[in-house]
Amino acid sequence: MYFAMFMLLILLVSGAIWLLDILVLRKQRQAGALGEVADPWYVEYSKSFFPVILLVFLVRSFIVEPFKIPSGSMMPTLLAGDYILVNKYTYGLRVPIVNNVFYPVGQPQRGDVFVFHYPPDTTIDYIKRVIGLPGDQIQYRDKQLTINGKVINLDFVQPYQYALNVNDESGSARAVDVTASRLNEQLGTVKHDVLIHDIMNQYSPGSLGDRLMQGETITVPEGHYFAMGDNRDNSSDSRVWGFVAEKHLVGKAFFIWFNFDQWRRIGQSIG
Repeated sequence: MYFAMFMLLILLVSGAIWLLDILVLRKQRQAGALGEVADPWYVEYSKSFFPVILLVFLVRSFIVEPFKIPSGSMMPTLLAGDYILVNKYTYGLRVPIVNNVFYPVGQPQRGDVFVFHYPPDTTIDYIKRVIGLPGDQIQYRDKQLTINGKVINLDFVQPYQYALNVNDESGSARAVDVTASRLNEQLGTVKHDVLIHDIMNQYSPGSLGDRLMQGETITVPEGHYFAMGDNRDNSSDSRVWGFVAEKHLVGKAFFIWFNFDQWRRIGQSIG
């Protein structure tokens, strides 16, 4: 969000300088001058930058926006270090910065991988998978997901080992090899893999995660979505901080366009 605000500010400033030069400054410079008068440096920069910034701003706001995956909460679908593209019009065209929909296009579907403004701090963008739609009844107990009374089957694929950064007693971070079970899950028309660990989850009292562990059925409110990471036991998601409001949606992730460490991931679609 901060970057979008910065781009909008530069766009407005450069555009204002260019327009002011066309209407006022250029005439003042040329009045009484013999021959062509060179433009000041700030006018030259504004004329050069404004079209480029405008194009980038429009593309990022209404068509596609790049993001970098910062953590392993969406493993094995997405890895830390993946650079992805997010479709900005799938969930409707939105007014930049304020994020209000001015042209409805579609709504998130169960199984989508979506980017949204983190509910506790909307200046931060998060990425998770859509699990529950408005009105859905969600249960998640003993690592088993149930939606509207239907148990979502998990088919074992293989063991999955990866390095997890943890803090030791001194507070220093170190990498620990972790083995999870990789299982296949289907949400709606979307088939994807998830990771399940042989550990007990812990949540703050009263949180959605705590209520689910107690066997409660959660109903997703209208205008909201229930989100979870594919790395089910290592994800800060709706179980921790609550539902995702429709007004916080950013777009649907669809493509991995780069990864410095694993080139074979480049070009993979996200599902």
